[in-house]
Amino acid sequence: MMKLSNFRKLSTALVVVALMGFSGCGVNMNGDTSSKTSDSKSSSKSDDTDSAIPDNSKILDGIKVDKTLQSKLPDSVKKAGAVTIGSYIQAPPNNMYRKDGKTPAGDEVDLAKAIGKKLGIKMNYKDMSFDSLVTGLESGRVDMTMAAMNDTKARQEKVDFVDYYTAGITFLVRKGNPKNIKNPDTLCGTKIAVAVGSSQEAYAKERAKICETKGKPKLDLTVTQSDTQNQTQLQTGRVDVILHDLPSSVYIAKTAGHGKLFEMVDYPSINAGPLGIGFNKKDSQLRDCVQQALQSLMDDGTYMKLFKSWGLQGGAIKQATVNTGE
Repeated sequence: MMKLSNFRKLSTALVVVALMGFSGCGVNMNGDTSSKTSDSKSSSKSDDTDSAIPDNSKILDGIKVDKTLQSKLPDSVKKAGAVTIGSYIQAPPNNMYRKDGKTPAGDEVDLAKAIGKKLGIKMNYKDMSFDSLVTGLESGRVDMTMAAMNDTKARQEKVDFVDYYTAGITFLVRKGNPKNIKNPDTLCGTKIAVAVGSSQEAYAKERAKICETKGKPKLDLTVTQSDTQNQTQLQTGRVDVILHDLPSSVYIAKTAGHGKLFEMVDYPSINAGPLGIGFNKKDSQLRDCVQQALQSLMDDGTYMKLFKSWGLQGGAIKQATVNTGE
């Protein structure tokens, strides 16, 4: 994991920018027809019920197919014209559903669509629990994952990553911070909610051991598969804090209850590191194809335009690297 001290400046910039800013390629061999399809016209346009979602349709419509990259696609993808993305579509602003309850949206969804536009293929979504994403890749249920998943050495033993963003762990609390949570040391004696299989869960377990070792009050951990459930528990006082990545904390604090329910603790992101698009280790052609498409979007400015529209440019990177997480 990357040390906090190495990312203090970046994390502070992320908070400021985010708060200001919010006003060969494989195919799913299982033939799963339950996946939801995302395209620029159906899931980019904002309306009165989705006012927090920026309209990036013009940006996406302006992306031209890279014929050279398209020619490198495996025959199976050329025939299908699509790949299936496994995602946990309950983690705004990265991945969420529009008000219709069936159309994926989010900053990662926009980026995935941009990659698809560059490659000339559709990106079909499959909603999964976060802890099943890696096994979904290994089993071939999905072709790639985009779910704000940290690229770590432990996960690299099972899957490969193309890194596309930098983020860390933050604390989301009730408005007014009634438990006066200020930093990691003040987590002892609190009730914490996290998503199962996440880096936040691993961090919370580490903090629980530290509390025990130091003889401090017990850290009570709740692990669920639903961020909505975690928010409900926080709102009702059944938990004191939710551990989230920075984009999610900023978005939830601003939008939940019109910004009246939650706030983010003013503390630098913890264990900040790269988020990665996941791939089966056997799918190096898929991985390399997406990596090159992503790098092209970074080079021509499309990548930055998309993240700026979400107010998340503070964590943007310049190189689409492979397996750089620690």
